[in-house]
Amino acid sequence: MIKKINDISFLPRWIILLIDLVLLMSAIVFAYLLRFNFSVADMLAFKFTEGLVLFLICHLISILITQSYAGIIRYTSIEDGLRISYTTFIGTLLIAIVSYLNYWYRGSVIIPASVLIISFILSVVILFSYRVLVKNLFAYYRDAVRHRKNVMIFGAGQYGIITKQVIDADPNARMRVVGFIDDDLKKVGKILNGAPIYDADYNLDEILNKYHIHEIVIAIANLSVDRKNELVDYCLKAHVKVRTVPAPDKWVNGELSMNQIKEIRIEDLLGRESIKLQNPKVAENIAGKTVLITGAAGSIGSEIAKQILKVKPKKLILLDQAESFLYAIDIELTNLNIDKNVEIIPVILDVSNKRRLEVIFEKYRPNVVYHAAAYKHVPLMEMHPFEAVANNVFGTKSLADFSVKYNVEKFVMVSTDKAVNPTNVMGATKRLAEVYVQSLNDSNSEDVKNSTQFITTRFGNVLGSNGSVIPLFKKQIEKGGPITVTHPDVTRYFMTIPEACQLVIEAGIMGFGGEIFVFDMGRSIKIIDLAKKMIQLSGFDVEDIKIVFTGLREGEKLYEELLSDKETTLPTHHEKILIAKTERMGHKDIIKELQKLNDLMNDENELGMIMQIKSILPEFVSHASRFEALDDELASERKRKWSITRKIS
Repeated sequence: MIKKINDISFLPRWIILLIDLVLLMSAIVFAYLLRFNFSVADMLAFKFTEGLVLFLICHLISILITQSYAGIIRYTSIEDGLRISYTTFIGTLLIAIVSYLNYWYRGSVIIPASVLIISFILSVVILFSYRVLVKNLFAYYRDAVRHRKNVMIFGAGQYGIITKQVIDADPNARMRVVGFIDDDLKKVGKILNGAPIYDADYNLDEILNKYHIHEIVIAIANLSVDRKNELVDYCLKAHVKVRTVPAPDKWVNGELSMNQIKEIRIEDLLGRESIKLQNPKVAENIAGKTVLITGAAGSIGSEIAKQILKVKPKKLILLDQAESFLYAIDIELTNLNIDKNVEIIPVILDVSNKRRLEVIFEKYRPNVVYHAAAYKHVPLMEMHPFEAVANNVFGTKSLADFSVKYNVEKFVMVSTDKAVNPTNVMGATKRLAEVYVQSLNDSNSEDVKNSTQFITTRFGNVLGSNGSVIPLFKKQIEKGGPITVTHPDVTRYFMTIPEACQLVIEAGIMGFGGEIFVFDMGRSIKIIDLAKKMIQLSGFDVEDIKIVFTGLREGEKLYEELLSDKETTLPTHHEKILIAKTERMGHKDIIKELQKLNDLMNDENELGMIMQIKSILPEFVSHASRFEALDDELASERKRKWSITRKIS
């Protein structure tokens, strides 16, 4: 009975075994004929029947031992050829032993040595050739029956070969590899795994047209972002889809599968070359300690938790107010904690709840705190400034104060580029948080005995984070548009979640306290260009999906910055990580100002609260916001004071 998998028939093993024996019999017959110059009479006179029986029996035993009949013929590879050679060698060796023993006891040879050598060579050639022939016939039949798209693989290296083998071996892959393209001119013109290699730059248009290429698969592990973008732009203009092969460390059980070769995503094309940091002190400083992560259910916090788990802390405290997301990350980390040697403790708590927060510090006594909890959506915080101040400012203050009180070794805060020259409430509250933790780090007065090192990391937008523009654009494209962009000139910096979290963790090791670490984030990305490329990657022309400009939202900037006009930088041991030199406030001074802010917040005096923030942070100038009137008022007040001072002088 013929077995079926995905409607593709496979011959039972006993039929393959029978075919192999028939082919082996033809090999020994032809070997005898060659040895006796095609004289049938001489051949029959030399114990032909005994030799034939011995040959088949010995090879049957060898086949059963090595199970060479168990392979699927249509997927024949070099490994199958080696197995056939091994099987035939064992069969020949058994014949030689039997023949030798017969000569020893009876004084006669059953199969001449010359026949044995010829039959060995013929058997290997015939058995392997038959399998290759069936493989090619099946491939031809499959291509004829199914409509298969012509594809080329970019990268004629190890990963390219593996990719071709995976595509060729998958009966459901509607793809046919017709060649490779590569930037290495030394490879151009050669044949790799049966496919020619072409120059990736020279006459690529002609090659794509000649072979009617539908898709290109990128199979290079470390292809630069610039080269990837260049290739994708070229393919999009030629209406050729682009797929990509994941890095080898993402392969399932170390093997690439067809369903892992996916269409390239916009995330693969954004930003710059990732900054790779390898600090051997990470494990040394975290292993065996109690680590508290706030905002642990969010995009950044959850990734920090995953990376921290790898270096085996004693306890991992996951603090967040989002119940469902916290439950999900707790389950995920528990599954990753295979050895169960890390105690994972989920805590549902709002960081602005000062009383409950101290209970957690008192109970667990964390050694390291990663503070990723924050309200981050600019328009919402512009609408609800009380929540922004309560969470981003006073929630951070409580965490920092308890870190000092309970002798936390390091406090690492996640900040944002929106804290630089803030134009919105969210950015201003994050800048206030930066100012406070820096002041606390610098304080060592009689009333504040501080041994905690406070470190801040500042970076731009994170790809795939909650509320990111990319998931929004994807949903809008799936619905057929329109795509909503705030302004045709708006730009943003982007980085990946793992990279952002790596920065946070390594900054905690690198810093000695008081630093604000910033990334060299490369070039900023124009959002309109991002939208257009996402449309093309989705298989549409730019004209197919309408793009609508909605206008800048309250407090939103056209361009983000990583440093203010008054800030300069200091280098670190890594050329792309800098320390921002910022203006600092004394701890007692900021305490007084925050007390005024707290009183205004408790009185629900919204305008007074924002005015107080602006007085603390002169660089906070509202944009496209109802609070712009306060800037005019402050400017008039400063002008009036300046006039009075001038008259007095």
